[in-house]
Amino acid sequence: MKDSANLKIVSLLPSATEIVDCLGLTDSLVGRSHECDYPPTVKDLPVCTEARLDSSKKSGEIDADVQSLIQEALSIYKIKLEVLEQLKPTHIITQDQCDVCAVNLPEVERAIAQLTNFHPQVISLQPNILRQVWGDIERVAQILEVEAQPVLNKLQNRLEAIAQKIADSTPEKPTVVALEWTEPLMTAGNWIPELIEIAGGEPLLSFKGEQSPYLFWESLIDVDPDIIVIMPCGFGLERTKQESKILTQHPAWKSLKAIKNSKVFITDGNAYFNRPGPRLVDSAEILAEIFHPHLFDFGYKEKSWKPF
Repeated sequence: MKDSANLKIVSLLPSATEIVDCLGLTDSLVGRSHECDYPPTVKDLPVCTEARLDSSKKSGEIDADVQSLIQEALSIYKIKLEVLEQLKPTHIITQDQCDVCAVNLPEVERAIAQLTNFHPQVISLQPNILRQVWGDIERVAQILEVEAQPVLNKLQNRLEAIAQKIADSTPEKPTVVALEWTEPLMTAGNWIPELIEIAGGEPLLSFKGEQSPYLFWESLIDVDPDIIVIMPCGFGLERTKQESKILTQHPAWKSLKAIKNSKVFITDGNAYFNRPGPRLVDSAEILAEIFHPHLFDFGYKEKSWKPF
């Protein structure tokens, strides 16, 4: 095992920070991204990135700004090179999964090329499904020379407990549409369909391992799901509530089965669902509470999700 006192880790995405934390290396973190906020102690660390976006804008305006930056071939995020120079990390953890989510690998490589007198090892994560998320935890642990298996066993046991309880009770599987963005509409892809299935639901309009696609209202109306779960990337519970109000302005909103049956739910999509790390297990537990409230009560209601 590496001497953790010699480790100086900079994490450039929230899920990586949570992975480092679950592996017991929180004290080795010396820097973070502007979005890393869990565990709460990391908020005191120097911030190594900043966004070119104004996240206080409305959902539609944020999406337009993202598309504009992409068309101009500009990164959505900037690395604070002077902060990295001061910190001199031994390792930098970044991602190459989503240019909208965090600083990407090419941006990090360009920054590192400009550093003087030290060359940190870059660990890049690129998960699209749950198995790859667990694989990333294992890979980070191997590189940092700590044990991952005890952590992975605990996470897997929690998921299996959900699946077993559902199998023993054999409840009906509700059809579910998970919305990752409200204006324009986007469904949640990647690992979200797997989480829905583990929690005893049937995912509609999104596919395991695929990027989150834009969604036409006509498609949502056609499938008319039993349950709609709103989980915008980067938004907490109260912000999700505000940004979801635009959905109610669509003329077809009240005709949807989920609306009529009061089966629309808002969630903290920032802390859960959109961070490919250990709290995806919490996300599965949240969905289990939503889908089968007579079977599950993990204590997330009103804190991490609520009826819309």
